Amino acid sequence: MSITRRGFLGAAGLSALALAGKPAIEAAVGEGAQEHEAAATGTRLAMVIDPRKCLEEGDCTKCVEACHRAHNVPDLADPAREVKWIWKERFEEAFPTLELDHAPEAFHAKPVMVLCNHCDNPPCVRVCPTQATWKREDGIVMMDWHRCIGCRYCMAACPYGSRSFNWSDPRQALDRLNPDFPTRSKGVVEKCTFCEERLARGERPACVDACTAGVITFGDLNDPKSEVRALLRDRFAIRRKAGLGTKPAIYYIV
Repeated sequence: MSITRRGFLGAAGLSALALAGKPAIEAAVGEGAQEHEAAATGTRLAMVIDPRKCLEEGDCTKCVEACHRAHNVPDLADPAREVKWIWKERFEEAFPTLELDHAPEAFHAKPVMVLCNHCDNPPCVRVCPTQATWKREDGIVMMDWHRCIGCRYCMAACPYGSRSFNWSDPRQALDRLNPDFPTRSKGVVEKCTFCEERLARGERPACVDACTAGVITFGDLNDPKSEVRALLRDRFAIRRKAGLGTKPAIYYIV
């Protein structure tokens, strides 16, 4: 029995080393020009972000303000307890293993907009014990705050830091309330949902409407005639930590 166990562990260890040794390629050359890998049936919602246009707007945070105002996201000064659906990170932090070397030099040490990537293969969904988070057929990774038990497994599984935990009652940190969107409670996780409530009304996500510089393009990745497909066809695009196999639906054209 011990020999079988040792043999099994040895094989497992070799497999783990092999997997660990695989390069986590951040962006495949020509990804923006390639056709979408998913079957072109149904709808696959995605975003394309233009960091250059965003930088031209300076310290603009209209998208962040619009998102957080629409979804009653509390404004907390403590970075360890902050709640955020959309925010900006330094390019190097958003793309820590980028292998393009000097290609995106214009972005070095500059802020880039980040949010939930609404992955095709979301690790957060796999680890949730109560199915409080799940993926819709159109690709949106959703949250059911009533099912959430605050275990934070999804936060540990998400490689993008796209989920926030409510350490206190978020209502106490709201200076104004949007009555059309539910507030959360202490002890639950929350994140961007691509403004699914606005989509249901035939509207675009709040961040897209708020940005007047055309930084964010939202649409159906399975529609060859959509704006997102046109951008990805004509421009080079990268995705955050794409080498992990999560297949993010947020693309950055560089």
